[in-house]
This record gives sequence, structure tokens and C-alpha cells, in this order.
Amino acid sequence: MGILQIFTLLGALGMFLYGMNLMSSGLQKSAGDRLRTLLSAMTSNPFKGVLTGLSITSIIQSSSATTVMVVSFVNAGLLTLAQAIGVIMGANIGTTVTAWLVSWLGFKSDISILAVPLMLFGFLFSNSKKNQRKNIGELIVGFSLLFLGLSFMKESVPDLGQTPEVLEFVKAWSGHGFGSVLIFFALGTILTLVLQSSSATMAITLIMLSMGWIPFDMACAMVLGENIGTTITANIAAAVANTQAKRAAMSHTIFNVFGVIWALILYSPFLGLIGRIIELFGLPNPAAEGFTVTGPNTESGIAALYGLSMLHTLFNTINTFILIWFIKYIEKVVIWLIKTPANQEHEAFRLKYISAGPLATPELAVEQAFDEIIHFAQISKNGLSYAKSAINEKESDKFEELRGKLIKYEEISDRIEYEIAAFLNEVSASQISENTSIKIKAMYKIIGELESLGDSGEAISRILSRRNIHRKSFDEETIKQLNSMADAVENAYQVMIENLLAAHNDTLTDITNAYSAEERINNLRNYLRDKEIEDLENSRKNYQTSVYYMDIVNELERMGDFMINISQDLERVYKQK
Repeated sequence: MGILQIFTLLGALGMFLYGMNLMSSGLQKSAGDRLRTLLSAMTSNPFKGVLTGLSITSIIQSSSATTVMVVSFVNAGLLTLAQAIGVIMGANIGTTVTAWLVSWLGFKSDISILAVPLMLFGFLFSNSKKNQRKNIGELIVGFSLLFLGLSFMKESVPDLGQTPEVLEFVKAWSGHGFGSVLIFFALGTILTLVLQSSSATMAITLIMLSMGWIPFDMACAMVLGENIGTTITANIAAAVANTQAKRAAMSHTIFNVFGVIWALILYSPFLGLIGRIIELFGLPNPAAEGFTVTGPNTESGIAALYGLSMLHTLFNTINTFILIWFIKYIEKVVIWLIKTPANQEHEAFRLKYISAGPLATPELAVEQAFDEIIHFAQISKNGLSYAKSAINEKESDKFEELRGKLIKYEEISDRIEYEIAAFLNEVSASQISENTSIKIKAMYKIIGELESLGDSGEAISRILSRRNIHRKSFDEETIKQLNSMADAVENAYQVMIENLLAAHNDTLTDITNAYSAEERINNLRNYLRDKEIEDLENSRKNYQTSVYYMDIVNELERMGDFMINISQDLERVYKQK
């Protein structure tokens, strides 16, 4: 096998992987929010969860993207971990559709003949001004590249019949009985880890089988190995993520490891069942003794390819029907294996959503970022509670403790803003639709306003600290007035979070509630300012104390300004007509 042939094979593999990613991306963009609606609505019981995971993964051709959505929904409280496990089981069945597509279109009929003409339509659609047509264009180009890559891979694989020494080497590896099964099982696992794609490994296995490189039973062992390899990849991705992501990845591992154990124990009967099913299609039994593949387009080749795809589907289907009754126990096991961190406060300040897995396609990634922004707003609201406590605190030690927390919250706000912005930068670097671009710009503004809210909380603590240094204090009436102002700001916070949630759920119709909350803050600020000036003119207040008091009132009013800005940004982008 020459150097050029090796690079051609690797290039064809790269084309196959790029085509698959492009096709999946186009499908996800086209489906958009409908997939999220389906996912949240159809998981009321384990069977519906399995069907939902199967449907979504079959549509978008990406079990990773389905898992990212599932983890995001678990963190948002829209799905329980048990429901998520059901969806992940369904996703395992859905991902087997790729093998059938490749077997049916890539081998039985040479779809690559149509791939280049299809690219013309993909190009024309991708130049359309309508986002939906652009997404369909991306889907068509991805589909074409996938099957072109597969065609080039088949052509660049050498014919072992012309190199008998290599053929003997391969036969030697497959002549050790069950030991050979374990060898090819390990090969499938390692290949999936290297390529980071079980679909690509499946395509390579189908090619090796159709070219007669490996017998049917060894190809089946590789498929079982691919199921283990893909769980290791998911666990590596989840290693830097949050607790729920780790638990979802672990449940996937338990599912596949259990399946591989029973499949290896019952290996011969299981392959016999596959063979009998293929015989029902009027094709030879690929699991029969003495069966050999004489070519990819021959009857034996088609039987072998269908048999391998059937094994992939039946393995995941049987596994699901066994384990669906034990979802609650799987949930308990993963919770026991991956415990919630002891430092709950630290965990609360970690990014919850955009670290849920590898970066999905832009449309899904933007949804994750929005989840994180809502989480950011809720954390920011906690900072106001500390500011209010600091206003009421009279003991210096307890005040300093609260001041330390407000400083910490300001640092947390800076960090969260930076990390969300960095994530949005990464999303923006991808090819994104105009609608997604507008949403991302609004998100940049919103996280900037939320960070400013953290600054305001820390600014209030500085004002109170200066007051204490100059040995001044507020009387009960002044504290009561500041509490009324803080309550108005707290109400505005709640309204802002409600509008964020409404925008995220596509139910935002207007922001009258935000304007009302802002008006209440401004009216109260004006009243308190006028009253304080009157008290100063009548010598009822100390001037320096009044300065500290009005500085806090003004800072609280500024917080109201930041919040109305956020609602206005939401209205411009997310308002439903």
C-alpha cells in the first residue's frame, strides 16, 4: 500500500467525518426549537423518553447533541435524571440509523454517482437569503460529502486478494476462537477513541467486512467495541463538566457495558439470531459456518452488511428493553458513583449549562448559553440579598463578613461574564444563521449588564465601609427607607428573571412588568431624594451621613437601570408578535 494510497484513505475518512458533521449541523439548524419542545413534552414516562431519544437522534444523526440537550434540561429542572436516562437509551437506538443509511445507500446502490450533482443544489440553497434554505443547503452538501468520502474510502482500500501475505496476517488474527473476538472487540474500542466517532468506525468496519478483510463474527466484535469506545469518549468530555453531565455520561457507560457483557456471554446464539433474521430477507445467513463475502455488491456482501447493521440495532434495542425496567436503579447507582460535591456553594458558582458537554451546533449552543445567563441572573439576585443584609447589619464583624461575600460575588460575576463571553466567541466562530447572530449580540449586552449588577452590590458595601470608617450610622427611619428601595429593586430582579425565562420559552409578549418595576424604583428614588434634601435644609440630618445614604439610593436605582436594559434587549430580539 503506497504513501499516496494511505493519504487518500485518510483524506476520504476526513471527508466522511466532515460530511457527517455538516449533515448533522444542517439537520439540527433546520429542526431548531422544535426538537427542544419535543424533548421537554414527550418524557413523562420511560417508554416515551426512549421514543423521544430515538426520534431526535434519528433526525439529527448525533447522539452527542441529544445528550447535550438532555443534560441541559436536567440542569434546568425540566427533566429528572431518570427521564434523561430513558432518552439516552433511545439515542443509542437512534444512532444505529447511520449504519443502515451507509449499508443501504453506500454499498447496495452507489449514491456517490448522485453526490456531485446534489452539491449543485446544496450550493444554490446555501446562497439563499432565507435561513431555512441555507440550513437545507448545508444538509445536502454534508450528505453528498459523506457518501463521496465513503466511496473514496472503498476505492482506496487495497484488495487483499492481491497481497496474500497481508490476507494471511489478518486470518491469523481471526483464528483464535473467542480470543479473536476479544482482540477485534479491543480494536473497535481503540478505533472509536482515536476517531472520536462511532459512526466513522462503523463505516470502516462495514468497508473491511464488504472487502473480505475480516469475517462476519469479527466485524460484530468490532461493533460491540465501538459501543464501549463511544462511552469512554463521552466520559472524557464530561470529566471537566458538572455533576449532572458526569452522571448522564456514566449512565450511558452502564447501559453499554451491561449490553456488551450479555452480548459476549451469548455471542454465538446472538449471532445465530442475527443470521436467521437476515435469512427472512431472502439473503444468505452471514453467521453460518463457511460463509464468506465475495464482494460488496454481491448477495453475500449485502447479507453481511445488513447483518452487521441489524446487530447494531438489535443490540441497542434488546439492551433498552432489558434496562428500561431498571432506570430507577441505574439512577441510584450513578448518584452513588458520582456524588454531589461537598462544597455546595462552590458548585453553585460553576457554570452549569455550557460545560454540560462538547460544543454542540450553534443553535443548541446558544440555548445552553441562555440557560447559563438565567443561572447568572439568579446568582446575581443572591448578591442583592447580601447587600440588603449589609445595610441592616450593625455589628462590625458580621458586616465585614457580608462585605467579603459581596466582594466575592463581584469576582464571581466577572468570572461568569468572561466564561459565557468566551463560549459565545467560540459559537460565533462557527457558521451561524443571521437570527443566531442577533441573539448572540443581545446575549453579550445582557451578560455585561448582569456583571454591572455585581459591581453595584460591591459598590454598596464600599459606601457602607466608608460610613463606618467615619463613624457614622443610619437611624431606624433611614434603614427602613433603604429597605423599601432594596425591596423595589428585588421586585425588579424577579421581573427581569421572569422575562428571561419567558424569552427562553418563546412566550415573551411584552415587558410592561419591567417598565412598571422601573417606574416604581424611579418614583421611590425621587421621593427619598426630595425628602432627604428637605431634612437637610431643616437641619434634621447630618450632611455626611446623608451623602452616604443618597449614594446607596442612587446605586440601587442604577441597578434598576441595568435590569430594564436587559428586558429591553430581550424585547428587541425575543418578543413574540
